Amino acid sequence: MTAITGSTQKIADEFVRAWLGGDVDKAMSFVSPDIVCEAPNGRFEGLERYRQFLQPFTSALISSRVIGVLGDDTHAATVYTTETPFAKDFRGIDYLTVENGKITHVISVFDLSPVIKAGGNPQH
Repeated sequence: MTAITGSTQKIADEFVRAWLGGDVDKAMSFVSPDIVCEAPNGRFEGLERYRQFLQPFTSALISSRVIGVLGDDTHAATVYTTETPFAKDFRGIDYLTVENGKITHVISVFDLSPVIKAGGNPQH
């Protein structure tokens, strides 16, 4: 189990556990309206566009597990693994920037090849 000590780490931990658990509404409560997400399949700006990016993946999850959450006063990294219809061990890392208690920037790192190989659409 990951020890969560700082508020940025706590926000990141609660955020990742919310969306991995399928609760996109709760996850969005941690996100700034001006969120910017950079991912292998594009750049997503604004709360609604980020939701459109996250929701299809979240609704496809069969299972998930948080591997760890590390952070400092303004940044946190979440590392997780998921099982999806297109990959049994689909791993990802999100590097989050938190300002004024909200996530303002996400750099999402994951391998698109399982999605492409399964015939999925990597563009949300």
